[in-house]
Amino acid sequence: MKAFILAAGNGTRLRPLTETLPKCLVPIRGVPMLQIWLDICRRYGIDEVTVNLHSHAGVVRDFLRRCPSPVRVRLFEEETLLGSAGTLRANREWIAEDECFWVFYGDVLTTADLAEMMSFHRTSAKLATLGLYRVSNPQSCGIATVAERGVIRDFVEKPQTPAGNLAFSGLMIATSAVLDLIPPACPADIGFHLLPKLVGRMAGYTISGYVADIGNIEAYAAAQKNWPVQDLEIKPDPNPEYIYNHSAPDNFEKKSS
Repeated sequence: MKAFILAAGNGTRLRPLTETLPKCLVPIRGVPMLQIWLDICRRYGIDEVTVNLHSHAGVVRDFLRRCPSPVRVRLFEEETLLGSAGTLRANREWIAEDECFWVFYGDVLTTADLAEMMSFHRTSAKLATLGLYRVSNPQSCGIATVAERGVIRDFVEKPQTPAGNLAFSGLMIATSAVLDLIPPACPADIGFHLLPKLVGRMAGYTISGYVADIGNIEAYAAAQKNWPVQDLEIKPDPNPEYIYNHSAPDNFEKKSS
């Protein structure tokens, strides 16, 4: 199983943290967000991920050289930001043969049960499944309206007058057919440019676990206090033995003993 971890944003709402550090490496209780996501992937059988890079790309590369990754990591650096949907389209060949793939927003912290969400997706037989959660600020989120059997019958990004409070969590399962709906212009955004085209053809899975978008300083500070870290088994290795594979420069592989 493959997944995208979208991490190329400039992280302007997290300044001054992101003046020298990429958004995907800001730590939660001492553990970088990217490491948390790689551990989540390991737990749920996702064995290969693509991480898109832009801001402070070299810092991410250095991090992956020094730190252990429990899954194979492929890096995709964007000289100009393509947008969340544009990144998917640009990596079409990487996932073209797969039945489905995951999309994770790298600034989302969650304890969602991905196995349960995948089971729901396969039962729904839709082109995509969005992980949804209830929010208190729907005007600042992508809001879905869900009909019977979980079918999403409307989706509006940052609505002025929200129809509800079920928001897109930044967790998504998609099939390759979704890529045909991404507009060619860049940047192309998942919330603004892709999901409205999937109305009626995607399902909504309501996440029962913890979900937090840590994209601004206030939310980031709150996550340090309320993230149920005991739900994950993250064990950073103080002496990682990873090497950079120069023959495949967008991959990091564990050194054989």
